[in-house]
Amino acid sequence: MTRTPQTRPRRTALYMPGSNLRALEKARELDVDVVIMDLEDAVAPDAKETARKNIIAAVAAGGYGHREIVIRINGYGSPWWKDDLVAVATSGADAMLAPKIEGADLLSKLGDLLAINGAPDDMRLWTMAETPTAIQKIDSIANADPRLEVIVMGTSDLAKSLRIPPDPDRIGLLPALTAGILAARARGLDILDGVFGDLNDDEGFLRSCEQGRKLGFDGKTLIHPGQIETANRVFGVAEKDVAEAAEIIAAWEAAAAQGSGIAVVNGRMIENLHAEDARRVLALNAAINEQKADHH
Repeated sequence: MTRTPQTRPRRTALYMPGSNLRALEKARELDVDVVIMDLEDAVAPDAKETARKNIIAAVAAGGYGHREIVIRINGYGSPWWKDDLVAVATSGADAMLAPKIEGADLLSKLGDLLAINGAPDDMRLWTMAETPTAIQKIDSIANADPRLEVIVMGTSDLAKSLRIPPDPDRIGLLPALTAGILAARARGLDILDGVFGDLNDDEGFLRSCEQGRKLGFDGKTLIHPGQIETANRVFGVAEKDVAEAAEIIAAWEAAAAQGSGIAVVNGRMIENLHAEDARRVLALNAAINEQKADHH
């Protein structure tokens, strides 16, 4: 099953600890596409119950505008996962993010449990890809459940498991990153790059975003609001891209009107696949501009 990719902007997805009320409040004002309200890694064990209450109350209160609201639950088998899932199902959030997924059966089970616990049909499922086993099984995981819409790379956990030393070029992670992207694209899913942990290294963060964009990611997961502007820019649509896309579509339509399957733009041969991609670029740009209007 391959879905038609939708054009909801997911340039930036900011993790917000559910135990931090101020952070949940602040997220309503940030120029971010996705808010991932976290019950897992960012929350200490003795704060899990409070964090869950905080998040459910924040989502119920609303005020997040265009921002996609995703709640990351605790891992299956932990003391908290079941209460998390039940609470998320009817929370009004856009999606539930499942961590520590290492096979299609578990993700499918979580999708079923969402439905059983009253989740509306339009609630989506997101999955973390953060272990060697998850990467080995990523293609079947990507096809596990009709609710699944986004894969999120957990690069910190992956690097640790793979015993990869810190490396700005992420050479050791490239096979895993590419495997995730291939699986996502084969199924018509979106995929987000992992976090960049050094908040003092702006140049390194920019390079990480640019590398992710070149690899084919739709956006980046973030751990600090200070990272939003750079990631929005890198994973957004530049003015020159908009102009080029419009030019490609015009040339393609003119050629098609004359019965030709090929056009030439600036010396480059244009086929239907280029026109399709140009339409996606324009649709994404339109969606981003709509969000900007909402944000201001």
